[in-house]
Amino acid sequence: MEKFMRLASLVPLVLVLLYFPVAYSGHDYGQALSKSILFFEAQRSGYLPHTQRVNWRADSGLNDGKASGVDLVGGYYDAGDNVKFGLPMAFTVTMMSWSIIEYGKQMAANGELGHAMDAVKWGTDYFIKAHPQPYVLYGEVGDGNSDHYCWQRPEDMTTDRRAYKIDPSNPGSDLAGETAAAMAAASIVFRRSNPAYSSELLRHAHQLFDFADKYRGKYDSSITVAQKYYRSISGYYDELLWAAAWLYQATNNQYYLSYLGNNADSMGGTGWSMTEFGWDVKYAGVQTLVSKFLMQGKAGRYAPVFERYQQKAEYFMCGCIGKGSKNVQKTPGGLIFRQRWNNLQFVTSASFLTTVYSDYLSSSGKYLKCDSGTVPPSQLLSFAKSQVDYILGDNPRATSYMVGYGNNYPRQVHHRGSSIVSYKVNPKFVACREGYATWFSRKGTDPNLLTGAIVGGPDAYDNFADERDNYEQTEPATYNNAPLLGILARLSGGHGGYNQLLPEIVPASKVTPQKPAPKAVNPQKPAPQPRTRPETPASSGPISIQQKMTSSWIANGRTYYRYSAVVTNKSTKILKFINLSILKLYGPIWGLTKTGDFYTFPSWLNNLPAGKSFEFVYIHSASPADAAVSSYTLL
Repeated sequence: MEKFMRLASLVPLVLVLLYFPVAYSGHDYGQALSKSILFFEAQRSGYLPHTQRVNWRADSGLNDGKASGVDLVGGYYDAGDNVKFGLPMAFTVTMMSWSIIEYGKQMAANGELGHAMDAVKWGTDYFIKAHPQPYVLYGEVGDGNSDHYCWQRPEDMTTDRRAYKIDPSNPGSDLAGETAAAMAAASIVFRRSNPAYSSELLRHAHQLFDFADKYRGKYDSSITVAQKYYRSISGYYDELLWAAAWLYQATNNQYYLSYLGNNADSMGGTGWSMTEFGWDVKYAGVQTLVSKFLMQGKAGRYAPVFERYQQKAEYFMCGCIGKGSKNVQKTPGGLIFRQRWNNLQFVTSASFLTTVYSDYLSSSGKYLKCDSGTVPPSQLLSFAKSQVDYILGDNPRATSYMVGYGNNYPRQVHHRGSSIVSYKVNPKFVACREGYATWFSRKGTDPNLLTGAIVGGPDAYDNFADERDNYEQTEPATYNNAPLLGILARLSGGHGGYNQLLPEIVPASKVTPQKPAPKAVNPQKPAPQPRTRPETPASSGPISIQQKMTSSWIANGRTYYRYSAVVTNKSTKILKFINLSILKLYGPIWGLTKTGDFYTFPSWLNNLPAGKSFEFVYIHSASPADAAVSSYTLL
């Protein structure tokens, strides 16, 4: 359980193959992915399904919400206790959904997409119950104080299961905003496989965003029992922007685009320079997602504002890889270190952002701009890989911080369910304090393996004590694992096949029949076909560039264009060297080699004889890019 912390400073027509100088070896990322998803089944509350694979768990929390006249059975326990906290649960679902949206194809190749989607749906099914009216959202079941007094299996718990809600008189914009983000992101996940469910999630997302924005306030001022455990230090502006970003991603509704543009400064989206990302502080996530919109050509008239979001996103990225004006602290072994209590939550969240941003940059043919100069996207991916490898055992202690992965992993996890004999093995009731006397204080391996759990992790000097009462280091949490799903899927996929700027196409789960995609809610009207200047050269000298649109198509309510650009040597000499400047490019490009801020000949071409031409092509959802000849040499 998290204590409060300080806020600190396809389209099927084309497939781009991107190669990174990263060696994918040493760890079985596919196995780690499977285990990390399995952890969520151990955290389930409610009636367990017949497909439950963690067989030492049983039904629990079956009267949740009953005293308040609402069904709140289901959802997730956040960590090693038996409380259902809405804010971290919603963030968990948002990050699981984002992982699937970006890397669902790789999850499917590993046979894990169905399990990942089940994990998301277990959370969203609960959120639907917790949102019985447009302006009512239940944000907690159970009380951390009474829960911590006892050490019991979820199946035995006798602690207070009171339900706590927000409403217009007791608002919680951060809680409602994060839940709206989770529902919007999940609606994308289910768009193909379950369109009716996807539409239902979007309906809740719209209502929750309206609730969050209309009745503003911090949720822990209304649900005060959460303050000791999940206090909202950052306030709610970041969640409002975060929710708007996800609703725009899910719907292309211009209202949410305008919200991001008009509130960028006043809500801190373009003001906060971040070095952390997690369940409380969403700014770096907002900045990364808005940067994606910009690179996709979806910013419209807000492009100048979105560029300032992107500058803040790159501040975060540069700080992670040690090339910024303020770099994140790292342990001697190279792990990001932010705080002693559950530090790995920040490691997995930051690593996810660097992973997706690396792919965004690669898809657009761009480099990361840091204080130390331009950095290739591959360095961001290499950084994320280094953090994951550390977690999986490449560290000074040779300890895997994923339970059940490798040979040397935590055996005394701070987790009630895993530390007490399974209800199915011995159904004898474990009383409140008896659990502490008999099981918590017991020195020995947990009777149940909490497979896939990411524990809190080592301290600032790479030290770690595998002891059950060392809750700062041995307690797991759902929001530790959620971002890791996407990174592991990405790493398991190896090289090639990545273009994160095309419309999201989440493959349908193998366990669910594929259905036609539904019409988008409030979709953006397809943009009119842009005018092209096929016979207008980009330069009037001896080297010309002529562009024309060769095809277009609509995907998910958005129009994409393929442009062809022909570079011609009109001189009587051999063109040996050329540097092209290409601005306002928001998609992938083929047929050129990127060198710093410029493009040059493709790898198969060394020179261009007099009168000859070569072609490059690119795709995006905007007018033609600004292509010009910056320099050349004629011999």
